[in-house]
Amino acid sequence: MNEKKLNQHFLRILEKVVPVFFLLCAIISVLTTIGIILTLLVETITFFNRVSFGEFITGTEWWPFGENASYGILPLISGTLLITGIAMIVALPIGLASAIYLSEFASPKVRKVVKPVLEVLAGIPTIVYGFFALTFVTPILQLVIDDLPIFNALSPGIVVGIMIIPMIASLSEDAMSSVPNHMREGALALGSTRLEVALKVVVPAALSGIIGSFLLGISRAIGETMIVSVAAGSTPKLTTDVTESIQTMTSYIVQVTLGDASYGSTIYYSIYAVGMTLFVFTLIMNLLSQYISSRFKEDY
Repeated sequence: MNEKKLNQHFLRILEKVVPVFFLLCAIISVLTTIGIILTLLVETITFFNRVSFGEFITGTEWWPFGENASYGILPLISGTLLITGIAMIVALPIGLASAIYLSEFASPKVRKVVKPVLEVLAGIPTIVYGFFALTFVTPILQLVIDDLPIFNALSPGIVVGIMIIPMIASLSEDAMSSVPNHMREGALALGSTRLEVALKVVVPAALSGIIGSFLLGISRAIGETMIVSVAAGSTPKLTTDVTESIQTMTSYIVQVTLGDASYGSTIYYSIYAVGMTLFVFTLIMNLLSQYISSRFKEDY
């Protein structure tokens, strides 16, 4: 009896302590987010006290060094979107096709093997992907494209796409697996093939989750750092030529934080301005993903 009472007393204490612990974890998360945003805002405002907002947003040259410094962020945005566009061309069809196969065609045994192997790609450090792009993918591309420089946008774009395939495939497969089987069975009973069921029934029914995975993949590609820092070069250019060396917002932050900026200088504060721009891009993509998921979500 005494042991039973002690256990009950311990459980009552645990029931009171655990919610408080969870609340503290939530508060820490919220405070951390607020601290990051405030830090970005304060330092970004300091930057815009030295550089006009109009020049920053509309300028077509980014060269923060020397007396004739120019802080037009469009070349960095151009490089970021160029890498992201290449990555999406690679990742979206392969990721969606992988998800359709795992959800609709693979046997349970095959799914148990293929899905973990596919998700292993997500565990590879991005610096490894960067050197893979520089030392393996680029030499192969140079055999196909004449005079392709060692630093270019095409190679890291392809590898960033490979990196985010597991995210798109896994999230899309989860969305398709949540579609009730009676929808599949009804379509098959009407004479549809398995491919028609997958493309005309399952994919439209899971469309909100699939689009959400696409947008999260785009957000991940926009924020990628090490692959583009290693393989894309550090030449900010307002260009759409995938064979040229470019620079993204993240790779610029890496370049400057390696020692090119002294504390309190305009270059130093430009890190935060670029970081705030990157934050706005990823925030918009995440909000758009949540909106689409809630707007087009199907309840079964």
